[in-house]
Amino acid sequence: MIFEILNLETIIAFVLASVVLSLVPGPDNIFVMTNSALKGWKSGFYITLGLCTGLIGHTILVAIGVSVIFQTSALAFNGLKIIGACYLIYLGWLSLKSKELNIDSNDAESINRSYYITGIVMNLTNPKVALFFLVFLPQFINPINGSVTIQIFILGFLFILSALFVFSSIAFLGSFLEGYLKKSSTINKNINKLAALVYFALAINLFFL
Repeated sequence: MIFEILNLETIIAFVLASVVLSLVPGPDNIFVMTNSALKGWKSGFYITLGLCTGLIGHTILVAIGVSVIFQTSALAFNGLKIIGACYLIYLGWLSLKSKELNIDSNDAESINRSYYITGIVMNLTNPKVALFFLVFLPQFINPINGSVTIQIFILGFLFILSALFVFSSIAFLGSFLEGYLKKSSTINKNINKLAALVYFALAINLFFL
């Protein structure tokens, strides 16, 4: 059925473009890489799952036309940016308050859940993602092939799969740095400060760039 709506050439071109764009250094993949290096592969993977869940929301917003609001309304665009930046600053503040990270198996599930939620909130409160989808997806849509809404959902799903593959790979590669970083007593003692620095940098990037 999918090939009745989108031809194979379009799908291949879209997936390749999605993979390349996911590999381009940006706040999301840098955040995944940094957390994997500081706190292990699972933290990066759960953040990745959260980011991809957020992409589902953006796909729906584009499909029903809500994302246009962020393109036409400076108030909505800047308001969402402020919410996202404040959330990242809050996470940075929590990291600064935290003592040296010692995770036992009983806490692992709740901590992984917090990483997942962080990924969702980071993605959904970034209006730049909504605008990116609004500009990127229509380039591969042809109204002649049928429902534009269905095409948007298919392309969104393919982009999510591409991002999941790329970000999971980044998390896996980043985790190789974890052992090296933990050998450094200086880094190990200041791991939460480093995490807070990443949060603050992402907040600045979201709000000012």
